[in-house]
Amino acid sequence: MTLRQTLASLPREARDTLFLLFVIAWVIAPQMAHLPPWTSALAGGLLLWRGVLAWRGRPLPGRWTVGALLTVAVVGTLVTHRTILGRDAGVTLIVVLLALKMLELRARRDAMVVFFLGFFTMLSNFFFSQSLVTAAAMLVALLGLLTALVNAHMPVGRPPLAQTFRIAGSMALLGAPIMVALFMLFPRIAPLWGMPSDAMKGSTGLSGAMKVGSIAELALNDAVALRVRFEGAAQDIPQQSAMYFRGPVLSGFDGREWQAEPFREDSALAARIGLPANLQVQGPAVRYEVTMEPQKRPWLMVLEATPNAPELPNMQAYMTQDLQWMTSRPIMDVMRYRAESYPTFRHGPETAVRQLHVHEELPPGFNPRTLALAAQMRADPALSAGGTPALVNAALQRLRTGGYTYTLEPGVYGEHTADEFWFDRKEGFCEHIASAFVVLMRALDIPARIVTGYQGGEMNYFDGYWTVRQSDAHAWAEVWMEGRGWVRVDPTGAVSPGRVGQFQRLRAPQGAFAAAMGTLSPGLAQNLRAAWEAVNNRWNQWVLNYTQTRQMDLLKALGFESPSWQDLTTVMGFLVIAAALGGIAWNLWERSQHDPWLRLLARTRERLARAGLELPATMPPRAMAAQVQARFGAGAATLADWLLRLERLRYAPHPDTELAALRREFRGLPWPKK
Repeated sequence: MTLRQTLASLPREARDTLFLLFVIAWVIAPQMAHLPPWTSALAGGLLLWRGVLAWRGRPLPGRWTVGALLTVAVVGTLVTHRTILGRDAGVTLIVVLLALKMLELRARRDAMVVFFLGFFTMLSNFFFSQSLVTAAAMLVALLGLLTALVNAHMPVGRPPLAQTFRIAGSMALLGAPIMVALFMLFPRIAPLWGMPSDAMKGSTGLSGAMKVGSIAELALNDAVALRVRFEGAAQDIPQQSAMYFRGPVLSGFDGREWQAEPFREDSALAARIGLPANLQVQGPAVRYEVTMEPQKRPWLMVLEATPNAPELPNMQAYMTQDLQWMTSRPIMDVMRYRAESYPTFRHGPETAVRQLHVHEELPPGFNPRTLALAAQMRADPALSAGGTPALVNAALQRLRTGGYTYTLEPGVYGEHTADEFWFDRKEGFCEHIASAFVVLMRALDIPARIVTGYQGGEMNYFDGYWTVRQSDAHAWAEVWMEGRGWVRVDPTGAVSPGRVGQFQRLRAPQGAFAAAMGTLSPGLAQNLRAAWEAVNNRWNQWVLNYTQTRQMDLLKALGFESPSWQDLTTVMGFLVIAAALGGIAWNLWERSQHDPWLRLLARTRERLARAGLELPATMPPRAMAAQVQARFGAGAATLADWLLRLERLRYAPHPDTELAALRREFRGLPWPKK
């Protein structure tokens, strides 16, 4: 016997239970990556146990067993999360409770509780991800839960699941316009999900510190970091080599790790006293819109340099003295903002000040050969006479001609990272190159620091957005020059000009499927990815970033000059009234579409009742004809014959035309009187 035949032979209760178990498993599955392992194992085991009981027709466990499992779940949640409140603990409990409730599925009341828990669990998936994939998966879950709910309200017989699915789909389609109207017009006072996320956890992306090797690992990540849409004509868009998205500025160095502040307390105090930004911009501005993925950090990625605060929804932004833009709280959701940047700019003090010495400090005992190289360069009269520009150019020339290479796998560096790069390995990723360059500059008594962020991007021709990925994470240097302030120097461009200028990125090793796709059609995989990212970007733009500002823009398009939340309420009220009137009209139309044969039979019964012959609603026309003849005699033969023809018409292949004829005859029948 095949599986399909076995399922068909099961009792309806067992079949419906197995279907509901499958839907619940679908609802829970996306959360497995966010739940503690014991929760996933317990929920999966409970659902599997319930499925075996339904398949074999075994009785459900007793209350003591369910109570013991509930105690285990609560204790496990307390031990894992130290609380039963909050997002993670709450989702853990609700998933286990949903699985446990399936062991108590004895009556319709239990089924209703399961449905409500299922809908809530389905919504809780959006606490962790609001992506298009999650939304599509939860739409399938919604249809599954609605199908199970409709099925539970059809207790008679064995209705096929296809029939209940069609009814559930019709319900969803009828509710879709209301959902869209509420989404578009319901006042947005807070973000889509107002519940704050739990404490920051480890995340992929830039950080406030840079160990040699960390950005090399980040280059393996091809996930999208941000998308940029430039305004204006194509010639107004900066060159790819000029797209530097500024992130944390690292000044402190302990020999192995760079941090945002120096390590010594007196130097940290001097850094906090700080250098004035003294930002001076020149030339035309570049205006653009950024859609940034959640990074759990308070950093806004903007092009260098941005003098004015980006336009943020429900959040404040401020600029540090290092030209880095920060937000008032970590960015936990997809955020869209507008900014205005000037590719030509100057910043920092133009004359030597005391605080610049912080950016010349090096930890003692590290990189002795680099210090010796710096002393040798200082002793060269030609370089000394040329000042800082000559020394910087000499270091860059060494990178160009010294056999240095740009690689994704430089290996593990030892204690003296700069020495190993300059004299031994001569290979590395951007962080190795930038770190060694800044160490050499400081050894030359030139103020220098590291800037991290993203460099470059690629145009998605499907939607016109520039896509910046985590693999575009970059580290470059800034050196201070008399009369010019801080000057950007990208030593990676000296080692590998293609990394910065021609968009020749190192790529992570491809999997077997991606490699096969690339072999069969080199551009197919890239085009498919670009198309998917364009669709996902539209989801971010029109759904996740549908803010109060977008609502007001919609009202302006509808003719409101200065829209407010009162106007939103007015439009919503109008739509509610229109929907109610539409529902009344639909109801009237639907009533007119009821079975015309049954309506004609009901009218016949009403006319006979007026003549004194009360007949039950369940009586067929043939029995009605016999009652008419018995009550009214031969004078009712015409009416009895009409009733017999009405009954034959019920089983006719094409009854519409004949029914119209019977309806016309109805008006002229010799109806008996009391």
